[in-house]
Amino acid sequence: MSYADRPWLARYPEGTPADLEVEYPSALAVFDAAVAAAPDAEFLHYFGTAQTFADVDRAARALAAALAERGFSRGDRLALYVQNNPAFVIGMVAAWRLGGAAVAINPMNKERELSYLLKDSGATALLALDDLYATIGQGVVDTGETSVTTVITCSPLDMQERDDDRLFAGQERVRTPGTLDLAELIAAGGGEDLPDPAPAADDIAVLAYTSGTTGDPKGAMNTQGNFAFNAQVYRDWTGLQAGEPILGIAPLFHITGLVGHIMTAMLVRAPLVLAHRFEPSVMVDAIREYRPVFTIGAITAFNALAAAPGATPDDLSSLRILYSGGAPIAPAVGDRLEQIYGAYIHNIYGLTETNSPSHAVPRGVRAPVDPDSGALSVGVPVMNTVVRVVGADGRDVPVGEVGEFVTSGPQVVPGYWNKPEASASSIPGGELHTGDVGFMDADGWFYVVDRKKDMINASGYKVWPREVEDVLYTHPAVREAAVVGVPDEYRGETVKAFVSLQGDASATPEEIIEFAKAQMAAYKYPRSVEIVDELPKTVTGKILRRELRDAVG
Repeated sequence: MSYADRPWLARYPEGTPADLEVEYPSALAVFDAAVAAAPDAEFLHYFGTAQTFADVDRAARALAAALAERGFSRGDRLALYVQNNPAFVIGMVAAWRLGGAAVAINPMNKERELSYLLKDSGATALLALDDLYATIGQGVVDTGETSVTTVITCSPLDMQERDDDRLFAGQERVRTPGTLDLAELIAAGGGEDLPDPAPAADDIAVLAYTSGTTGDPKGAMNTQGNFAFNAQVYRDWTGLQAGEPILGIAPLFHITGLVGHIMTAMLVRAPLVLAHRFEPSVMVDAIREYRPVFTIGAITAFNALAAAPGATPDDLSSLRILYSGGAPIAPAVGDRLEQIYGAYIHNIYGLTETNSPSHAVPRGVRAPVDPDSGALSVGVPVMNTVVRVVGADGRDVPVGEVGEFVTSGPQVVPGYWNKPEASASSIPGGELHTGDVGFMDADGWFYVVDRKKDMINASGYKVWPREVEDVLYTHPAVREAAVVGVPDEYRGETVKAFVSLQGDASATPEEIIEFAKAQMAAYKYPRSVEIVDELPKTVTGKILRRELRDAVG
């Protein structure tokens, strides 16, 4: 059986094509078509307010006009340092409107991380939440070490009318001198006569950063064509219809939120429900109010919604089309949640470099469980996609044998920003070597059984151990450090650090955790630290992470 023969096509429901005819040449064309066909359709719900497609278009044009006045032009990058706010969508469309790209930045990132991303991307403009800019961003920009010359700030209190204390208690608007205010720019208007940038399919739409085999964050160049294709995959795979609301539980800066939420809502012309950040009780209230039909997120989010105080199966019953990616689903957890939601949670699998899905379980089909490993299948490759399983020699392995997933299709990014060697190594000839290890069974179902390297997957967020270790090494008491992922009932995996101390130095595990927490995004810092006399090493002095990981199970 050849992978090129796509044996998984037999798993497709009747009427599902093997290959899609892509309807739009670019992500911007998807949005413009929605504005033209349904200008008054609701696009973004945010704490009691609704922004139509025409509203978002006007806001994005006003921001684009302000950026253009300050020199932003084709090929430039606008960094987005916000939460799940309407501002994220407005900023992304504004960058596209000028022929530029957005840089999606995790709002949990601290100074060190933000500085690296701004420098690496070469972003000339930054749209940031006002409190994030005042406490973190300003210190980075003021160093003069980035290319940022224009800063626009916004408040999470913008474009809403409820001031929900569960998220916004004590929140006040902050205006930093030298910045522009997004709400003021939108009120001023403009941009109606901006020329059509007519982006090509291979133009960069979003730089979405991921950690690769070297451990250095790399900007995956997700293109306009990648987005247009995978939005259609989501629509056609799920059967989502126009007007059926989408619940935004995934972070918008993450590839899942970018495609599974924003782009899918644009293509389907469906309302997207946003709530600043994931807070289970707030989300349950949003479900009660807007009755969303579809969502996709990490299994931990589904667990949290089900466990929210006062949440009942009736509250969650509108969610009929459910997909989970980012972290593995234990079969028992999937079964338990199905009883609560009344709907089966389908697995989906992809990477930042595949613009979200490369595999998914067909809607209405239950994923099989591998009898040997107990792993739940991540699905089958989606339309237009070929996935091979290769051995260490680069050759296809027989069905049922374990190897690395190698993916090709219209969703695979062309490479990494300004990293030609990494691009050539990881995506030779347009085939993505994923670094994930698994197998395909005789029926075409795929299973992920391990990672090729040491990447940690905590609630769907990828954590590269070396980055955490580098921070730990800056602690004056730390002599050596090794970071591994350990099983965690809630997060799937969590970060554990082993450290040895300098000479007579002293430090408690709690002190080291707090030290790392102050310098890293919340999902990265170690949740536990074990102090040891010596770390296990090879004869050449290389620390053996696997030995540490095996020791903790």
